[in-house]
Amino acid sequence: MTNISREPAFIYTFAYNDAERSLCHLEMRSFFGTDTDVKIIKSSEKVHPSRSPFIKERVEVLVDGDTVEEIIAQVSVFGSEEETYRVTFLKINDRQGEDKIENNERLHIERTVGKEMLGEFDLRNPDRIYAIVPYGGRWYFGLYTKSEPIWFKHVKKPREYSTALSTRVARSVANIAVPRPEGVRAIDPCCGIGTVLVEALSMGIDIVGRDINPLVCDGSRENIAYFSLIGDVKKSAIEDITETYDVAIIDLPYNLYTHASQEEQFIILKHARRIAKKIVLVTIESMDEQLEQIGFQIIDRCITTKQSFSREIVVCE
Repeated sequence: MTNISREPAFIYTFAYNDAERSLCHLEMRSFFGTDTDVKIIKSSEKVHPSRSPFIKERVEVLVDGDTVEEIIAQVSVFGSEEETYRVTFLKINDRQGEDKIENNERLHIERTVGKEMLGEFDLRNPDRIYAIVPYGGRWYFGLYTKSEPIWFKHVKKPREYSTALSTRVARSVANIAVPRPEGVRAIDPCCGIGTVLVEALSMGIDIVGRDINPLVCDGSRENIAYFSLIGDVKKSAIEDITETYDVAIIDLPYNLYTHASQEEQFIILKHARRIAKKIVLVTIESMDEQLEQIGFQIIDRCITTKQSFSREIVVCE
């Protein structure tokens, strides 16, 4: 049965290595409410693929059907005489093993679909790209958007710490904290040199930064300005923050520039409970006991590794 989609539907594919799997899956659950090992997912949630360091591409579904022939029969209404187009078959799909669709068949399907559409087929520089993909026993056709690695442009900063989060991890943490930015106010009360702030601000997240160390506040402001972003960063201890926020992102201080003792870490978490409804905590050691003592409930978590160095990311409400 063929269906011209009326309810919003999107298909996303993912790319990540074994060390990133746990973090990517936590981000998936934050965006879509579920995760998958097959690196492809269908959802009603609309997320721009460039937001995530792990999303590779997105298809905005226009038509779905039981067979590829049903898709081909419907695509003549798509395209335009005023623009060129190309059709791509998603290489990442859930047809594996004996059901895997080989390259020659993928190319044949692309050409067959393309011949039925309006406008001129252009492989090299099309005005618009469409995609076709099998998933969950059905076929889907729609508008194609490829992810751009915006986070990669933020790797080189004027101010850097060797122990700061990587830009990929920082971007994913910001997404985990604020998967849907509209109407959400966020704070990074231990912002350091602003790695999380840069990623969050570049995605349009309403976030402010605070830190007790004036030198790292200067570095954070310099990094934000370097990427032509506008951010609010002030020197402040977390106990002096009086405003409340929907979410706080806390990378607990542990390096030689801004080190916090266990007692000071407990104070940070205690005040995070006061100023935010939800926190996303980044820590190098388990803080479960302290979080429970303060009154937080852990709702999700993951481990991210960098060489031999591991961090735990914990989502609490």
